[in-house]
This record gives sequence, structure tokens and C-alpha cells, in this order.
Amino acid sequence: MGFALSILYFVTYYLSPPTIFGPLAVAHVQVIIAALVMTISLPRLMRSSIRRTPQALALIGLALTVGISSLVSLRWAGGAVQAFLLFIPNAFGYFLVCLYCDSMKKLKILIVAMLFVCLFVIARGSIELSQESPDAVLASPTGASDYAIAQANDNGEVILRLKGQGMINDPNDFAQVIACTVPLIFVFWRPKKGLPNFVCVILPVFALLVGAFLTHSRGGILALLGILLVAARRRIGTVPATLLAGGLLAGALALQFTGGRAISASAGQDRTILWGEGMQMFKAQPLFGVGFGNMMSNADNTAHNSIVVCAAELGFFGLYFWSLFLFPTMRNVLVIASPERVREGVPIEPEEGFFPTERVENEYIDKADLNRMGRLLVLSLTGFIIAAWFLSRAFVLTLFLLGGMVEVVFEMGLQRGMIASRLPLPKVFLNSGGLAILMVIVMYVMLRILNLMH
Repeated sequence: MGFALSILYFVTYYLSPPTIFGPLAVAHVQVIIAALVMTISLPRLMRSSIRRTPQALALIGLALTVGISSLVSLRWAGGAVQAFLLFIPNAFGYFLVCLYCDSMKKLKILIVAMLFVCLFVIARGSIELSQESPDAVLASPTGASDYAIAQANDNGEVILRLKGQGMINDPNDFAQVIACTVPLIFVFWRPKKGLPNFVCVILPVFALLVGAFLTHSRGGILALLGILLVAARRRIGTVPATLLAGGLLAGALALQFTGGRAISASAGQDRTILWGEGMQMFKAQPLFGVGFGNMMSNADNTAHNSIVVCAAELGFFGLYFWSLFLFPTMRNVLVIASPERVREGVPIEPEEGFFPTERVENEYIDKADLNRMGRLLVLSLTGFIIAAWFLSRAFVLTLFLLGGMVEVVFEMGLQRGMIASRLPLPKVFLNSGGLAILMVIVMYVMLRILNLMH
């Protein structure tokens, strides 16, 4: 029951309650689902080792920092509670994945759910895009319809960009989810199985790429090309893979993949200005920032960079805890993706579940299975991070879902004796602090370079 409710929770959160439940959404069905999942999850969480992972500690630290930052900046306890309640539903995804998606079979169902979300938006959006005119959408009060937003490109032409609803109601957000989902679909690839591969992998990936095109997201195309670069360099080498990615980028621009919006330093000058404003906020409020979600109250727009928005809104404490989630996630996924660091394991006996009649099934997983899932998660996280460089999406559900998936696969390897133990917590804490400092330095150096170029 917990697994089914978790999948329903994820799908509802992505597509929005009105889309899933229609008129019943006014009864706050999503809140009821969340309450049910939390109620049945607490006993399982209390006996789970997930509470001691660095990622879990990071999310607890982030939740506290979110509340404190809003309390300090707004001097209003109610604002701190609101910020906390906005953050928790996203972070909750990590715990649900770790608690209930604890087998390869369940992880595949989660991937299918992510694919369903993408295909649903692409199908509904394609119909709407074919029926709406850009001028009509632009003339609407919000400049958007249910699945499209009107925007002028560099040539002054009005284009329609595909978007979703709920947490993916921005074309760039939806493009990021697509980029993260594309590599995961290849978990269903089977060697020498032509027809099943065509139906279960090639067709869905083609549909996702069509959806990415309809978003006209510059961050989306860079994320997809980054995924291709990382995937191809393992087979053909770094230089050929870079040339291939560069050629595809040129082709995508020629085919108006971005809808006539350029990808260049000069085209991103406005975004660079926002990055600078965000770093100035960080300098002015270095400990807890200007408050969760408050950057737009202190600037003309949000930063369009997840590192900057995290530092500006939550200060160094928030950036540290974000790094504390990111560092062990990236370290663990690189471990399970490396053939040299994974050995063949031994089968483990099924364990008794929380209820007397329940048994937790432990499926057989070999080294190749673990490595392949690790490589796909590396690619998916690559897509997320590249897109996040151009989006203010440091705390979205997608990151915590991917972090949970990494933790589940890493735990599978640990239980079967296929990988070494985790890094000691003191080392993780130290390295995460170093990563936070490095990210701040990189942003300052990049801003200096971009300002010189302009």
C-alpha cells in the first residue's frame, strides 16, 4: 500500500491535483494522500537505517535552515512555517523512494511513472499547441494556457512553448524532468531484443525528445547534449564525443530547437546580471540568506541558477546542507557505476517485513545490473545538474527522487557485499563543506569572466 500511495503522490505532485482528481481536488485529496503515506511510513522509517544517511541529515538541516532563514529575514513565525511546508513535500520524496522503492522492480515502476508524467503532458500539450495560436495565448491575462506559454524570441516572433502544470508549469522545469527521464528509460533495454527495445525504449525516448523540442528550452537542450557527451565518451572517447555533441548543438540551433532564441554569452547577459545580484545578496546575508523563496522580493527576477538561489536565499548554511545532499549522492552513484569498484555479490535471504505476514523480497542482482543502473543514474543526475545551472530549482522533487534512487541501488550493493562501505560521516561533512566553498568560488570566477566578456 505504501508503494502504491507513494507513486500516486509523485504523479499527483508533478501533474497537479486538479489534473489527476478533477473536481475532487477541492477536497485537498493530495493532502489526504500525503497524510496517509506519512502515517504508514513512520513505523517503517523508525526501524530503517535511512535516518542515518548523510542525505537524510542534509534534508533535516535544509528543512531547519529554510525555517530559520525565513524567520530571520521576515521576522515572522508564520512565514517560517509557510516556507517549511513548501519545502517538505519535495524533500519527502527522498524518504518515500528509500522506504518503498527498495527493489529493481519497484525502481522500474517509478521510472514508468516518470515516463507517464512526461508523455501525458506531451500528449495533452501537443493537442493544445495544435489548436492555439501564439497571439491568442499571448493576449490571455497570464500569457499562458494550460499546457503552453507564449514568448517572444530573439527575432521578435511569438512562439508557443510546451509546459506542464503543478511543479512543472514552466517549460524549463518540464525540459529538466524530460532530460532526467530519458537515460532512465534505457533500464528496459535488452541486448538482441529488437522489437521490445523499439517499443519500450526507442519510441518512448523519441516521444520525450519531441517533448523537449516543444519546450524550446535552452537549458533542456544543453542538458540532453551533456548526457550524450558523458554517455558517448565511454564508448568513443572524450574528443569524438565532444565533437559529436558540438555538431548536434549546431544542428539543433539550425533546426530552431530553441525557437529562435540564441545560446551565447551575450544572449544570457540578463541572466548573468541576476547571478551577480544573487551573489550580492549572499555577501550581504552570508549565514541564512534573504529567506526561502524571497529572492524575487529583492531582485527583478529569480537567479536562474540553483547554486546562486540556494546561496542567496539560505546563505552558507543552506548551501552547505544542499552540498551535504549532493556530495554523497554523486559519490555513491559513481561507485555503483564503476566496474572496478563493484564486485560480484552473494544472494541474501528474504527478510521479515514490519507485519508478520509480509516478507521483503530480495531479488538477485549481479554486477552488470548494478553497474548499468549506476551509469543510467549518473546520466540522469548529469542532466539535472546541467539544467539546474540555468534554473532556480535547487529544492525540487526531481533531485530528491534521483537521490533516493541512488541510495536504494547503493544499499542493494552494500547488502550483497558488492561494494565497500560508505564514507565515514566526518569525511562526508568535511568534503561537503569543501564542495560548498568550491561552488561559491566557481560562481564568482565565472561572473568575473562573463563581465569581462561583456
